[in-house]
Amino acid sequence: MGNISMLDPHLFLRTLCYRISPASVRQRCPFSTSLVHQRSPKMPIPPALLTPDFSTPTDVVYPQPLRRPSLAGQNAKTPVYLAPPPSAVPPPTSTVEASKRLAAWTAVDRHILPEHKVIGIGSGSTVPYVVERIVSQGRSMNKDRVFIPTSFQSKELIVNAQLLLGDVDQYPVIDVTIDGADEVDHDLNCIKGGGGCHLREKVLAEAADTFVLVADYRKNSTVLGTAWKQGIPIEVVPFAYTKILQNLHLIGSPEAVLRMAKAKAGPVVSDNGNFIIDAPFPEEMMKEPYTLLTRIKMLTGVVEVGLFCHMAKAAYFGNADGSVTIKFHDGKVEQVQADKSPLLEKPQAF
Repeated sequence: MGNISMLDPHLFLRTLCYRISPASVRQRCPFSTSLVHQRSPKMPIPPALLTPDFSTPTDVVYPQPLRRPSLAGQNAKTPVYLAPPPSAVPPPTSTVEASKRLAAWTAVDRHILPEHKVIGIGSGSTVPYVVERIVSQGRSMNKDRVFIPTSFQSKELIVNAQLLLGDVDQYPVIDVTIDGADEVDHDLNCIKGGGGCHLREKVLAEAADTFVLVADYRKNSTVLGTAWKQGIPIEVVPFAYTKILQNLHLIGSPEAVLRMAKAKAGPVVSDNGNFIIDAPFPEEMMKEPYTLLTRIKMLTGVVEVGLFCHMAKAAYFGNADGSVTIKFHDGKVEQVQADKSPLLEKPQAF
């Protein structure tokens, strides 16, 4: 036998089967070459694939996307939507909701014009009414437009409305961005971030040629912090949140706290994987929001601050009486009376 066993134990056993066993035994020997030649050349099928109604990935066509991609401005065919048509936004059931819709519709009618092809969609409870009014302008108007979201919420609104979804990487210059606000002062500085989206909201606000705010009458203030008592939302990297909290306590916000989630254990995590701190400041500091913004932004570990200063061109506030108050960045204030409300008119289609 030589040193076969030292080199290959399996070869040793096969040789042993041939030398000491008859042919009938060798057929059953697990190490005989005859048994090897009788095996199927194909690999065995995993048991899971033998289950009824299961098939291998190559046996079927992969699911198609909900809509075919196209680029704005190109003469592409109308996308084929496999999803059911979107449902309309439920009608407002309160004065506040009616005010939000009134502000959103008025802003869209004045700022989303036929020449605007790249549009930023903000986040918050007023934004569904913005998308609703845009959809009412008609498919022919929207087919060449691209809509950039600021959050998961606004992305879902765009997709469900069957509008073309884009990204700020593709379109770094935006014609108009319409967004909500938690509170707006007399100079159109505002607090944003109650929904934890202020980093992406600020990116799209800065990228827009025109940045417009929409809100109900409760958000219209003279000094920030008058109505919004939760504090300034500050997005921070998780690694540094404890040190940032300590620094915020030292510079004037002793009640600054890490925002905790309500439907999960632990802190709120933004779409970017960061934590959010809510930092209330005294009124005398809130009267100079740009100075406060600069001071907070300089703290190491701060990603973005929910103070939007010197950015908005106009702010629309829906009022309880059906009118709309419009504030402009140059100090001008316009009042749209209830009898001129877009809610009384047919949807505008270009």
